[in-house]
Amino acid sequence: DIALKKNKKIYVTINIYPYNEDMEGISSFLENLKDISPDAFIVSDPGVLLLAKEISPEIPIHLSTQANTTNYFSVKFWEQWGVKRVNLARELSLEDMATIRKKNVNMELEVFIHGAMCMSMSGRCLLSNFLTTRPSNKGECTHPCRWEYFLTEKTREGEFFPVLEDNRGVYILNSKDLCGIRFLPQLISMDINSLKIEGRMKSIYYLSNVLRVYRKAIDSYYSSPEKFSIKDTWLNELNAVSNRGYTEGFFLKRNKMDMENFSSSGYIRNYKFVGIVQDVNEDFLIIEARNKIFKDEKGEIITKDFNSVAISFSEIFDINGEQVDFVQPMNTFMLKNNFNTEIHRLSIIRIKESQL
Repeated sequence: DIALKKNKKIYVTINIYPYNEDMEGISSFLENLKDISPDAFIVSDPGVLLLAKEISPEIPIHLSTQANTTNYFSVKFWEQWGVKRVNLARELSLEDMATIRKKNVNMELEVFIHGAMCMSMSGRCLLSNFLTTRPSNKGECTHPCRWEYFLTEKTREGEFFPVLEDNRGVYILNSKDLCGIRFLPQLISMDINSLKIEGRMKSIYYLSNVLRVYRKAIDSYYSSPEKFSIKDTWLNELNAVSNRGYTEGFFLKRNKMDMENFSSSGYIRNYKFVGIVQDVNEDFLIIEARNKIFKDEKGEIITKDFNSVAISFSEIFDINGEQVDFVQPMNTFMLKNNFNTEIHRLSIIRIKESQL
């Protein structure tokens, strides 16, 4: 209901690779979704595709990146089975994508432009299955590719040897995050219909910040393609969200050697997401805390137009109007509304990590 009121689209992801015992549950799930009538199903398994078309033939089918579509004949195959949009494999270069577009003029094409990447082919990985019995291709991946690995010798119990004996460390499977913002002109000019951001398990802060950067960049390109350039403010904001270091992925070349972060599986965090503005009146901002905030810390309110507003927590009030020295996550608190700029409801507040 909220999505309809805001004229937003809803896509339901059903891109697991199911076994026989899963099909009854998927069938029931699709029956329930029939009444909701989402804008599309995102699937990867041919059996789920057939079942979806049987139960809800009127709902469009989008093909997940996990279907591993790497050539134009595959796109033609899926088109014959009624797929409306194909999310291409992440392992493709710009040249590969251009060829697929040229050979498939009617198919909607979608490409991942930003976010976490997987060391396996299009996310089809068994590491999690083997090490934790939680299957990656059923949405339960525990990300063992991010773990630190050592070499052991059978008779030397308790002794662990580095896999790589140099200053890069031993995170041999740990991919950097994708950042493809500089390839926007090429992707738009080859008529890619949709750019996708990997947002699984990401915070509201991460999604809102990354989305506004790409929205701003896309709008900037369309307003003046010949004058388009990547702004430092966009790059700064992409670096302001947690990431594992950035790579440009396979856009320029299929096989690359600079895509792993060998030093750490942790995130680079320059800012801490601390709150959401829930309401605004003449006297106060009413804020829901998302991390602990202490009196006298300083932060900023993120605006849609990139004019971030400085904010001080010199006076923190609880919901009863009493001053407090700190606020716990998920608690509501108030700040005086003494800003010269209009602050909107649902604005996000962050604090630079260096002062924490």
